[in-house]
Amino acid sequence: MADEATLLKSVHKALINFDKRAERASDTILAATFVDSEPLYDLLSTRNNQVIYGRRGTGKTHALKYLAEQVHNQKNGAVYVDLRSVGSNGSIYADESKPLAERASTLILDVLSALFDELQTAAIERIDEVPDAQQVTTRIDDLRSAISAVRIVGNVDISSKASDTTTKDAQGELKLDLVSALTGGLGATGKVARTVAAASDSERRESGVERIHLDFGNISGSVRALIQVLGFERLWLLIDEWSEIPIALQPYLADLFRRTLLPIPEVTVKIASIEHRSDFAILGDRGEYVGIELGADMAADLNLDHYMVFDNNQDKATEFFKNLLFKHYVHAEGAAPEIDSADALIAILFTQITAFQEFVRAVEGVPRDALNLAAVVSTSAYGKRVSVSDVRSAARDWYQQDKAAVIRNNPELNRVLNLVIDEVIGNRRARAFLFPSNSREILIEKLFDARLIHLLKRNISAQDEPGVRYDVYKVDYGCYVELITTTKAPMSLFFANDDEVVEVPKDDYRSIRRAILRPEDLVGAS
Repeated sequence: MADEATLLKSVHKALINFDKRAERASDTILAATFVDSEPLYDLLSTRNNQVIYGRRGTGKTHALKYLAEQVHNQKNGAVYVDLRSVGSNGSIYADESKPLAERASTLILDVLSALFDELQTAAIERIDEVPDAQQVTTRIDDLRSAISAVRIVGNVDISSKASDTTTKDAQGELKLDLVSALTGGLGATGKVARTVAAASDSERRESGVERIHLDFGNISGSVRALIQVLGFERLWLLIDEWSEIPIALQPYLADLFRRTLLPIPEVTVKIASIEHRSDFAILGDRGEYVGIELGADMAADLNLDHYMVFDNNQDKATEFFKNLLFKHYVHAEGAAPEIDSADALIAILFTQITAFQEFVRAVEGVPRDALNLAAVVSTSAYGKRVSVSDVRSAARDWYQQDKAAVIRNNPELNRVLNLVIDEVIGNRRARAFLFPSNSREILIEKLFDARLIHLLKRNISAQDEPGVRYDVYKVDYGCYVELITTTKAPMSLFFANDDEVVEVPKDDYRSIRRAILRPEDLVGAS
Protein backbone atom coordinates (compact mmCIF):
# COMPACT_ATOMS: atom_id res chain seq x y z
CA MET A 1 0.00 0.00 0.00
CA ALA A 2 1.30 3.48 -0.89
CA ASP A 3 2.16 5.90 1.91
CA GLU A 4 -0.36 8.62 2.65
CA ALA A 5 1.49 11.42 0.83
CA THR A 6 1.83 9.34 -2.33
CA LEU A 7 -1.79 8.24 -2.13
CA LEU A 8 -2.95 11.83 -1.67
CA LYS A 9 -1.02 12.94 -4.74
CA SER A 10 -2.59 10.16 -6.82
CA VAL A 11 -6.05 11.23 -5.59
CA HIS A 12 -5.33 14.85 -6.45
CA LYS A 13 -4.10 13.88 -9.92
CA ALA A 14 -7.32 11.95 -10.56
CA LEU A 15 -9.49 14.87 -9.41
CA ILE A 16 -7.55 17.35 -11.54
CA ASN A 17 -8.20 15.18 -14.62
CA PHE A 18 -11.94 14.71 -14.11
CA ASP A 19 -14.11 15.08 -17.23
CA LYS A 20 -16.11 18.21 -16.43
CA ARG A 21 -18.71 17.97 -19.21
CA ALA A 22 -21.05 15.05 -19.85
CA GLU A 23 -20.83 15.28 -23.64
CA ARG A 24 -17.10 14.49 -23.49
CA ALA A 25 -17.56 11.23 -21.61
CA SER A 26 -18.62 7.92 -23.12
CA ASP A 27 -22.15 6.67 -22.54
CA THR A 28 -20.74 3.84 -20.43
CA ILE A 29 -18.91 6.28 -18.13
CA LEU A 30 -21.98 8.49 -17.92
CA ALA A 31 -24.10 5.56 -16.78
CA ALA A 32 -21.47 4.52 -14.23
CA THR A 33 -21.01 8.02 -12.77
CA PHE A 34 -24.67 9.02 -12.52
CA VAL A 35 -25.74 9.75 -8.94
CA ASP A 36 -29.44 9.62 -8.16
CA SER A 37 -31.02 11.88 -5.61
CA GLU A 38 -34.37 10.34 -4.85
CA PRO A 39 -36.85 10.86 -6.35
CA LEU A 40 -34.87 12.42 -9.23
CA TYR A 41 -34.68 9.34 -11.47
CA ASP A 42 -38.23 8.30 -10.60
CA LEU A 43 -39.45 11.67 -11.89
CA LEU A 44 -37.16 11.56 -14.90
CA SER A 45 -38.13 8.07 -16.03
CA THR A 46 -41.90 8.51 -16.10
CA ARG A 47 -43.58 8.00 -19.46
CA ASN A 48 -45.04 11.50 -19.27
CA ASN A 49 -43.86 14.14 -21.72
CA GLN A 50 -41.72 16.47 -19.66
CA VAL A 51 -39.56 19.61 -19.60
CA ILE A 52 -36.46 19.35 -17.38
CA TYR A 53 -35.14 22.66 -16.13
CA GLY A 54 -31.71 23.44 -14.76
CA ARG A 55 -28.90 25.94 -15.23
CA ARG A 56 -25.69 24.99 -16.96
CA GLY A 57 -23.77 22.43 -14.98
CA THR A 58 -26.70 21.00 -13.04
CA GLY A 59 -26.57 17.68 -14.91
CA LYS A 60 -29.30 17.89 -17.57
CA THR A 61 -27.20 16.27 -20.30
CA HIS A 62 -25.90 13.62 -17.90
CA ALA A 63 -29.45 12.82 -16.79
CA LEU A 64 -30.79 12.52 -20.34
CA LYS A 65 -27.94 10.30 -21.51
CA TYR A 66 -28.26 8.12 -18.41
CA LEU A 67 -31.98 7.81 -19.08
CA ALA A 68 -31.26 6.80 -22.68
CA GLU A 69 -28.92 4.05 -21.45
CA GLN A 70 -31.48 2.77 -18.95
CA VAL A 71 -34.57 2.65 -21.19
CA HIS A 72 -32.89 1.34 -24.35
CA ASN A 73 -33.72 -2.36 -24.66
CA GLN A 74 -35.61 -4.84 -26.84
CA LYS A 75 -38.93 -3.08 -26.26
CA ASN A 76 -37.81 0.54 -26.13
CA GLY A 77 -35.82 2.82 -28.40
CA ALA A 78 -34.06 6.01 -27.30
CA VAL A 79 -33.17 8.92 -29.56
CA TYR A 80 -30.98 11.75 -28.21
CA VAL A 81 -30.76 15.06 -30.13
CA ASP A 82 -28.45 17.94 -29.15
CA LEU A 83 -29.94 21.11 -30.61
CA ARG A 84 -26.53 22.78 -30.63
CA SER A 85 -25.47 20.50 -33.48
CA VAL A 86 -28.62 20.82 -35.60
CA GLY A 87 -28.26 22.41 -39.03
CA SER A 88 -25.18 23.21 -41.09
CA ASN A 89 -25.38 26.93 -40.30
CA GLY A 90 -27.05 27.65 -36.98
CA SER A 91 -26.34 31.39 -37.26
CA ILE A 92 -29.24 31.74 -39.67
CA TYR A 93 -31.67 31.13 -36.80
CA ALA A 94 -30.56 34.31 -35.01
CA ASP A 95 -30.21 36.42 -38.18
CA GLU A 96 -32.87 39.07 -37.60
CA SER A 97 -32.35 40.46 -41.10
CA LYS A 98 -34.24 37.41 -42.34
CA PRO A 99 -38.02 37.08 -41.87
CA LEU A 100 -39.15 35.19 -38.78
CA ALA A 101 -41.09 32.72 -40.92
CA GLU A 102 -37.99 31.89 -42.95
CA ARG A 103 -35.85 31.33 -39.85
CA ALA A 104 -38.54 29.23 -38.16
CA SER A 105 -39.06 27.12 -41.30
CA THR A 106 -35.32 26.50 -41.66
CA LEU A 107 -35.05 25.49 -38.00
CA ILE A 108 -38.01 23.12 -38.20
CA LEU A 109 -36.67 21.42 -41.30
CA ASP A 110 -33.18 21.10 -39.78
CA VAL A 111 -34.61 19.53 -36.61
CA LEU A 112 -36.74 17.14 -38.65
CA SER A 113 -33.66 16.16 -40.64
CA ALA A 114 -31.75 15.49 -37.41
CA LEU A 115 -34.63 13.39 -36.09
CA PHE A 116 -34.72 11.50 -39.36
CA ASP A 117 -31.00 10.72 -39.06
CA GLU A 118 -31.47 9.35 -35.55
CA LEU A 119 -34.56 7.31 -36.43
CA GLN A 120 -32.80 5.87 -39.46
CA THR A 121 -29.87 4.83 -37.26
CA ALA A 122 -32.28 3.21 -34.80
CA ALA A 123 -33.91 1.36 -37.69
CA ILE A 124 -30.56 0.02 -38.94
CA GLU A 125 -29.66 -1.21 -35.46
CA ARG A 126 -33.02 -2.94 -35.20
CA ILE A 127 -33.11 -4.50 -38.67
CA ASP A 128 -32.01 -8.00 -37.56
CA GLU A 129 -35.06 -8.38 -35.34
CA VAL A 130 -37.65 -7.15 -37.81
CA PRO A 131 -39.60 -9.84 -39.73
CA ASP A 132 -39.85 -7.78 -42.91
CA ALA A 133 -36.80 -5.65 -43.65
CA GLN A 134 -38.43 -4.24 -46.77
CA GLN A 135 -41.14 -2.73 -44.58
CA VAL A 136 -38.47 -0.87 -42.64
CA THR A 137 -37.00 0.70 -45.78
CA THR A 138 -40.51 1.58 -46.97
CA ARG A 139 -41.35 3.32 -43.68
CA ILE A 140 -38.05 5.18 -43.69
CA ASP A 141 -38.80 6.35 -47.21
CA ASP A 142 -42.30 7.43 -46.19
CA LEU A 143 -40.89 9.50 -43.32
CA ARG A 144 -38.25 11.05 -45.55
CA SER A 145 -40.92 12.01 -48.06
CA ALA A 146 -43.16 13.45 -45.34
CA ILE A 147 -40.49 15.81 -44.00
CA SER A 148 -39.33 16.80 -47.48
CA ALA A 149 -42.67 18.15 -48.73
CA VAL A 150 -42.42 21.63 -50.27
CA ARG A 151 -44.68 24.20 -51.88
CA ILE A 152 -43.51 26.07 -54.98
CA VAL A 153 -44.48 29.70 -55.78
CA GLY A 154 -42.80 32.43 -57.82
CA ASN A 155 -40.47 32.50 -60.82
CA VAL A 156 -37.17 30.87 -59.82
CA ASP A 157 -35.91 27.69 -61.49
CA ILE A 158 -35.32 24.81 -59.08
CA SER A 159 -33.77 21.45 -59.88
CA SER A 160 -33.32 18.51 -57.53
CA LYS A 161 -32.54 14.83 -57.83
CA ALA A 162 -33.59 12.08 -55.46
CA SER A 163 -32.32 8.53 -55.43
CA ASP A 164 -33.12 5.70 -53.05
CA THR A 165 -31.08 2.54 -52.97
CA THR A 166 -31.60 -0.31 -50.54
CA THR A 167 -29.44 -3.45 -50.62
CA LYS A 168 -29.13 -6.31 -48.17
CA ASP A 169 -26.98 -9.31 -48.97
CA ALA A 170 -26.59 -12.75 -47.47
CA GLN A 171 -23.65 -11.62 -45.36
CA GLY A 172 -25.96 -9.21 -43.62
CA GLU A 173 -25.02 -5.84 -45.13
CA LEU A 174 -27.65 -3.08 -45.33
CA LYS A 175 -26.95 0.26 -46.98
CA LEU A 176 -29.34 3.18 -47.15
CA ASP A 177 -28.52 6.22 -49.24
CA LEU A 178 -31.25 8.83 -49.18
CA VAL A 179 -30.40 12.00 -51.05
CA SER A 180 -32.65 15.00 -51.57
CA ALA A 181 -32.29 18.72 -52.01
CA LEU A 182 -33.87 19.26 -48.61
CA THR A 183 -32.41 16.64 -46.28
CA GLY A 184 -28.93 16.27 -47.79
CA GLY A 185 -27.06 13.00 -48.03
CA LEU A 186 -27.92 10.42 -45.42
CA GLY A 187 -26.28 7.01 -45.14
CA ALA A 188 -25.89 4.10 -42.77
CA THR A 189 -24.74 0.48 -42.67
CA GLY A 190 -26.03 -2.37 -40.55
CA LYS A 191 -26.24 -6.17 -40.28
CA VAL A 192 -29.26 -8.01 -41.67
CA ALA A 193 -30.23 -11.56 -42.59
CA ARG A 194 -31.72 -11.58 -46.09
CA THR A 195 -31.17 -10.05 -49.51
CA VAL A 196 -33.49 -7.29 -50.69
CA ALA A 197 -32.59 -4.81 -53.41
CA ALA A 198 -34.42 -1.87 -54.91
CA ALA A 199 -33.29 1.28 -56.69
CA SER A 200 -34.95 4.28 -58.26
CA ASP A 201 -33.92 7.66 -59.59
CA SER A 202 -36.05 10.70 -60.27
CA GLU A 203 -35.42 14.29 -61.28
CA ARG A 204 -37.68 17.30 -60.64
CA ARG A 205 -37.65 20.68 -62.37
CA GLU A 206 -40.02 23.45 -61.35
CA SER A 207 -40.17 27.23 -61.46
CA GLY A 208 -40.77 29.15 -58.30
CA VAL A 209 -39.47 30.07 -54.90
CA GLU A 210 -39.22 26.95 -52.75
CA ARG A 211 -41.10 27.35 -49.48
CA ILE A 212 -41.40 24.69 -46.80
CA HIS A 213 -44.92 23.35 -46.36
CA LEU A 214 -45.17 20.49 -43.88
CA ASP A 215 -48.04 18.09 -43.41
CA PHE A 216 -47.91 17.52 -39.65
CA GLY A 217 -50.42 14.66 -39.78
CA ASN A 218 -48.40 12.84 -42.43
CA ILE A 219 -45.18 13.25 -40.43
CA SER A 220 -46.84 11.98 -37.25
CA GLY A 221 -48.34 9.00 -39.06
CA SER A 222 -45.02 8.12 -40.67
CA VAL A 223 -43.19 8.21 -37.33
CA ARG A 224 -45.80 6.01 -35.69
CA ALA A 225 -45.76 3.53 -38.58
CA LEU A 226 -41.96 3.27 -38.36
CA ILE A 227 -42.13 2.67 -34.59
CA GLN A 228 -44.66 -0.12 -35.10
CA VAL A 229 -42.63 -1.79 -37.87
CA LEU A 230 -39.53 -1.71 -35.64
CA GLY A 231 -41.48 -3.39 -32.85
CA PHE A 232 -40.89 -0.69 -30.24
CA GLU A 233 -43.43 -0.45 -27.47
CA ARG A 234 -42.08 3.01 -26.73
CA LEU A 235 -39.72 5.49 -28.31
CA TRP A 236 -38.01 7.95 -25.95
CA LEU A 237 -37.16 11.21 -27.71
CA LEU A 238 -34.64 13.18 -25.61
CA ILE A 239 -34.07 16.78 -26.69
CA ASP A 240 -31.09 18.58 -25.14
CA GLU A 241 -29.94 22.23 -25.17
CA TRP A 242 -33.37 23.68 -25.99
CA SER A 243 -32.21 27.11 -24.79
CA GLU A 244 -29.61 27.28 -27.57
CA ILE A 245 -32.48 27.99 -29.97
CA PRO A 246 -33.27 31.74 -30.28
CA ILE A 247 -36.16 32.43 -27.96
CA ALA A 248 -38.32 33.93 -30.74
CA LEU A 249 -38.21 30.60 -32.62
CA GLN A 250 -38.79 28.29 -29.67
CA PRO A 251 -42.64 28.37 -29.75
CA TYR A 252 -42.62 27.34 -33.42
CA LEU A 253 -40.32 24.39 -32.78
CA ALA A 254 -42.47 23.47 -29.78
CA ASP A 255 -45.53 23.58 -32.02
CA LEU A 256 -43.87 21.07 -34.35
CA PHE A 257 -43.44 18.64 -31.44
CA ARG A 258 -47.00 19.22 -30.22
CA ARG A 259 -48.51 18.48 -33.61
CA THR A 260 -46.29 15.60 -34.72
CA LEU A 261 -44.87 13.73 -31.71
CA LEU A 262 -46.97 14.42 -28.61
CA PRO A 263 -50.11 12.85 -30.14
CA ILE A 264 -48.31 9.51 -30.65
CA PRO A 265 -49.09 7.29 -27.62
CA GLU A 266 -45.88 5.28 -28.10
CA VAL A 267 -43.61 8.35 -27.92
CA THR A 268 -42.30 10.05 -24.78
CA VAL A 269 -40.63 13.45 -25.26
CA LYS A 270 -38.20 14.90 -22.71
CA ILE A 271 -36.81 18.42 -23.25
CA ALA A 272 -33.88 19.80 -21.23
CA SER A 273 -33.76 23.57 -20.98
CA ILE A 274 -32.80 26.59 -18.88
CA GLU A 275 -35.96 28.05 -17.38
CA HIS A 276 -35.23 31.75 -17.88
CA ARG A 277 -34.12 31.15 -21.46
CA SER A 278 -37.23 29.24 -22.50
CA ASP A 279 -40.47 30.25 -24.18
CA PHE A 280 -42.64 27.34 -25.20
CA ALA A 281 -45.81 29.09 -26.37
CA ILE A 282 -47.27 32.21 -27.93
CA LEU A 283 -50.68 32.73 -26.35
CA GLY A 284 -53.62 34.26 -28.19
CA ASP A 285 -56.37 36.45 -26.75
CA ARG A 286 -59.01 33.69 -26.86
CA GLY A 287 -57.04 30.76 -25.52
CA GLU A 288 -55.46 29.75 -28.82
CA TYR A 289 -51.72 29.27 -28.86
CA VAL A 290 -48.72 28.26 -30.91
CA GLY A 291 -46.31 25.90 -29.17
CA ILE A 292 -46.57 23.75 -26.06
CA GLU A 293 -48.68 24.69 -23.06
CA LEU A 294 -46.75 23.62 -19.97
CA GLY A 295 -48.92 21.84 -17.47
CA ALA A 296 -51.37 20.77 -20.15
CA ASP A 297 -49.37 19.44 -23.12
CA MET A 298 -46.21 18.70 -21.11
CA ALA A 299 -45.28 18.67 -17.44
CA ALA A 300 -42.55 20.95 -16.10
CA ASP A 301 -42.20 19.30 -12.72
CA LEU A 302 -38.45 18.63 -12.59
CA ASN A 303 -35.97 21.41 -11.83
CA LEU A 304 -32.41 20.31 -11.11
CA ASP A 305 -31.59 23.69 -9.54
CA HIS A 306 -33.64 22.74 -6.47
CA TYR A 307 -32.11 19.38 -5.63
CA MET A 308 -28.64 19.77 -4.15
CA VAL A 309 -28.51 23.18 -2.48
CA PHE A 310 -26.74 22.68 0.86
CA ASP A 311 -28.89 25.15 2.78
CA ASN A 312 -32.08 23.33 1.72
CA ASN A 313 -31.03 19.87 2.88
CA GLN A 314 -27.52 19.51 4.29
CA ASP A 315 -27.53 15.74 4.74
CA LYS A 316 -28.93 15.05 1.27
CA ALA A 317 -26.50 17.44 -0.43
CA THR A 318 -23.51 16.06 1.48
CA GLU A 319 -24.36 12.47 0.57
CA PHE A 320 -24.93 13.34 -3.09
CA PHE A 321 -21.62 15.13 -3.62
CA LYS A 322 -19.73 12.48 -1.66
CA ASN A 323 -21.00 9.85 -4.10
CA LEU A 324 -20.47 12.14 -7.09
CA LEU A 325 -16.77 12.58 -6.30
CA PHE A 326 -16.30 8.87 -5.59
CA LYS A 327 -18.00 7.63 -8.77
CA HIS A 328 -15.92 9.96 -10.90
CA TYR A 329 -12.78 9.03 -8.96
CA VAL A 330 -13.08 5.27 -9.41
CA HIS A 331 -13.42 5.75 -13.18
CA ALA A 332 -10.50 8.17 -13.39
CA GLU A 333 -7.08 7.13 -14.64
CA GLY A 334 -4.78 6.11 -11.78
CA ALA A 335 -7.53 5.55 -9.17
CA ALA A 336 -6.12 3.68 -6.16
CA PRO A 337 -7.90 0.35 -5.50
CA GLU A 338 -7.57 0.77 -1.73
CA ILE A 339 -10.01 3.69 -1.87
CA ASP A 340 -13.08 1.51 -2.27
CA SER A 341 -15.86 3.67 -0.83
CA ALA A 342 -17.09 7.26 -0.84
CA ASP A 343 -16.35 7.58 2.87
CA ALA A 344 -12.77 6.37 2.34
CA LEU A 345 -12.24 9.00 -0.39
CA ILE A 346 -13.55 11.83 1.78
CA ALA A 347 -11.48 10.64 4.77
CA ILE A 348 -8.22 10.70 2.81
CA LEU A 349 -9.00 13.91 0.90
CA PHE A 350 -10.26 16.24 3.66
CA THR A 351 -8.88 17.06 7.10
CA GLN A 352 -12.30 16.59 8.68
CA ILE A 353 -15.95 16.28 7.76
CA THR A 354 -16.53 20.01 8.29
CA ALA A 355 -14.03 20.74 5.51
CA PHE A 356 -16.02 18.53 3.14
CA GLN A 357 -19.26 20.17 4.24
CA GLU A 358 -17.68 23.52 3.42
CA PHE A 359 -16.82 22.13 -0.01
CA VAL A 360 -20.46 21.08 -0.53
CA ARG A 361 -21.64 24.50 0.59
CA ALA A 362 -19.24 26.17 -1.83
CA VAL A 363 -20.46 24.34 -4.96
CA GLU A 364 -24.01 25.68 -4.48
CA GLY A 365 -25.74 22.50 -5.64
CA VAL A 366 -24.13 22.47 -9.11
CA PRO A 367 -22.44 19.14 -10.02
CA ARG A 368 -20.18 20.62 -12.69
CA ASP A 369 -18.99 23.27 -10.24
CA ALA A 370 -18.21 20.47 -7.78
CA LEU A 371 -15.95 18.75 -10.34
CA ASN A 372 -14.27 22.03 -11.23
CA LEU A 373 -13.78 23.04 -7.59
CA ALA A 374 -12.38 19.58 -6.82
CA ALA A 375 -9.73 20.18 -9.50
CA VAL A 376 -8.91 23.67 -8.19
CA VAL A 377 -8.67 22.62 -4.54
CA SER A 378 -6.57 19.58 -5.49
CA THR A 379 -4.16 21.87 -7.31
CA SER A 380 -3.82 24.36 -4.44
CA ALA A 381 -3.59 21.70 -1.70
CA TYR A 382 -1.57 19.21 -3.76
CA GLY A 383 -0.08 16.49 -1.59
CA LYS A 384 -1.90 17.43 1.61
CA ARG A 385 -5.38 17.08 2.98
CA VAL A 386 -7.88 19.80 2.21
CA SER A 387 -8.90 22.12 5.05
CA VAL A 388 -11.71 24.65 5.37
CA SER A 389 -9.31 27.46 4.48
CA ASP A 390 -8.21 25.53 1.38
CA VAL A 391 -11.83 25.22 0.26
CA ARG A 392 -12.46 28.93 0.76
CA SER A 393 -9.30 29.92 -1.07
CA ALA A 394 -10.07 27.58 -3.97
CA ALA A 395 -13.68 28.80 -4.15
CA ARG A 396 -12.48 32.39 -4.34
CA ASP A 397 -10.01 31.50 -7.13
CA TRP A 398 -12.65 29.52 -9.05
CA TYR A 399 -15.11 32.40 -8.75
CA GLN A 400 -12.57 34.90 -10.08
CA GLN A 401 -11.40 32.66 -12.91
CA ASP A 402 -14.77 31.43 -14.13
CA LYS A 403 -17.91 33.04 -12.80
CA ALA A 404 -16.71 36.64 -12.52
CA ALA A 405 -15.68 36.51 -16.17
CA VAL A 406 -19.38 36.72 -17.09
CA ILE A 407 -19.72 40.22 -15.67
CA ARG A 408 -16.33 41.71 -16.54
CA ASN A 409 -17.55 42.84 -19.96
CA ASN A 410 -21.15 43.50 -18.92
CA PRO A 411 -21.36 46.81 -17.01
CA GLU A 412 -25.05 46.52 -16.15
CA LEU A 413 -24.70 43.04 -14.68
CA ASN A 414 -21.59 44.13 -12.79
CA ARG A 415 -23.48 47.14 -11.39
CA VAL A 416 -26.42 45.01 -10.20
CA LEU A 417 -24.17 42.43 -8.57
CA ASN A 418 -22.22 45.17 -6.79
CA LEU A 419 -25.50 46.68 -5.62
CA VAL A 420 -26.57 43.33 -4.19
CA ILE A 421 -23.18 42.86 -2.53
CA ASP A 422 -23.17 46.37 -1.04
CA GLU A 423 -26.80 46.33 0.05
CA VAL A 424 -27.25 42.75 1.19
CA ILE A 425 -23.76 41.77 2.35
CA GLY A 426 -22.30 45.19 3.18
CA ASN A 427 -25.20 47.00 4.83
CA ARG A 428 -27.43 44.17 6.01
CA ARG A 429 -24.59 41.79 6.87
CA ALA A 430 -26.58 38.95 5.32
CA ARG A 431 -25.90 36.65 2.39
CA ALA A 432 -29.43 36.00 1.16
CA PHE A 433 -32.26 38.25 0.03
CA LEU A 434 -35.90 38.08 -1.03
CA PHE A 435 -37.15 39.29 -4.40
CA PRO A 436 -40.85 39.57 -5.40
CA SER A 437 -41.97 36.40 -7.18
CA ASN A 438 -44.22 38.26 -9.61
CA SER A 439 -41.43 40.56 -10.85
CA ARG A 440 -39.62 39.47 -14.00
CA GLU A 441 -36.26 41.23 -13.72
CA ILE A 442 -33.95 40.22 -16.53
CA LEU A 443 -30.78 41.27 -14.69
CA ILE A 444 -31.62 39.10 -11.68
CA GLU A 445 -32.33 36.22 -14.07
CA LYS A 446 -28.98 36.71 -15.81
CA LEU A 447 -27.13 36.67 -12.48
CA PHE A 448 -28.97 33.47 -11.62
CA ASP A 449 -28.19 31.83 -14.97
CA ALA A 450 -24.52 32.74 -14.54
CA ARG A 451 -24.54 31.07 -11.09
CA LEU A 452 -23.59 34.36 -9.38
CA ILE A 453 -26.72 34.12 -7.25
CA HIS A 454 -28.65 30.97 -6.37
CA LEU A 455 -32.32 30.23 -5.74
CA LEU A 456 -33.06 28.76 -2.32
CA LYS A 457 -36.84 28.66 -2.41
CA ARG A 458 -39.78 29.95 -4.43
CA ASN A 459 -43.01 31.65 -3.41
CA ILE A 460 -42.59 32.17 0.29
CA SER A 461 -45.05 34.43 2.11
CA ALA A 462 -44.42 37.56 4.15
CA GLN A 463 -46.30 37.70 7.45
CA ASP A 464 -46.96 41.44 7.33
CA GLU A 465 -47.81 41.49 3.59
CA PRO A 466 -50.73 39.12 2.96
CA GLY A 467 -50.77 37.78 -0.57
CA VAL A 468 -47.26 38.97 -1.41
CA ARG A 469 -44.88 36.19 -2.40
CA TYR A 470 -41.10 36.21 -2.62
CA ASP A 471 -38.32 34.09 -4.08
CA VAL A 472 -35.27 33.61 -1.85
CA TYR A 473 -31.83 34.07 -3.44
CA LYS A 474 -28.36 33.92 -1.96
CA VAL A 475 -25.10 35.37 -3.23
CA ASP A 476 -22.60 32.84 -4.59
CA TYR A 477 -20.20 31.39 -2.03
CA GLY A 478 -17.12 32.48 -3.97
CA CYS A 479 -18.52 36.01 -4.28
CA TYR A 480 -18.77 36.65 -0.56
CA VAL A 481 -15.95 34.46 0.78
CA GLU A 482 -13.45 37.34 0.56
CA LEU A 483 -15.53 39.29 3.09
CA ILE A 484 -15.52 36.55 5.74
CA THR A 485 -12.55 38.02 7.62
CA THR A 486 -13.57 41.69 7.21
CA THR A 487 -15.89 43.97 9.17
CA LYS A 488 -18.52 43.41 6.47
CA ALA A 489 -18.52 39.65 6.94
CA PRO A 490 -22.02 38.17 6.63
CA MET A 491 -23.10 37.00 10.07
CA SER A 492 -25.67 34.60 8.63
CA LEU A 493 -28.02 34.20 5.71
CA PHE A 494 -30.67 36.54 7.09
CA PHE A 495 -31.64 39.07 9.75
CA ALA A 496 -35.01 38.97 11.49
CA ASN A 497 -37.13 41.98 12.38
CA ASP A 498 -35.55 42.63 15.75
CA ASP A 499 -31.96 42.46 14.45
CA GLU A 500 -31.62 38.88 15.62
CA VAL A 501 -29.34 36.87 13.35
CA VAL A 502 -31.11 33.81 11.95
CA GLU A 503 -30.22 30.91 9.71
CA VAL A 504 -32.66 30.02 6.94
CA PRO A 505 -35.57 28.25 8.63
CA LYS A 506 -36.17 24.79 7.18
CA ASP A 507 -39.91 25.16 6.70
CA ASP A 508 -40.89 28.76 7.40
CA TYR A 509 -39.41 31.91 5.85
CA ARG A 510 -42.06 34.29 7.25
CA SER A 511 -39.81 35.67 9.99
CA ILE A 512 -37.47 37.30 7.46
CA ARG A 513 -37.86 41.08 7.11
CA ARG A 514 -34.84 43.19 6.40
CA ALA A 515 -33.43 41.19 3.52
CA ILE A 516 -36.03 42.22 0.93
CA LEU A 517 -34.72 43.58 -2.37
CA ARG A 518 -37.29 45.13 -4.70
CA PRO A 519 -37.21 45.98 -8.43
CA GLU A 520 -37.10 49.69 -7.67
CA ASP A 521 -33.89 49.11 -5.72
CA LEU A 522 -32.27 48.19 -9.03
CA VAL A 523 -33.19 51.48 -10.70
CA GLY A 524 -30.00 53.01 -11.98
CA ALA A 525 -28.36 49.59 -12.05
CA SER A 526 -29.91 48.79 -15.40
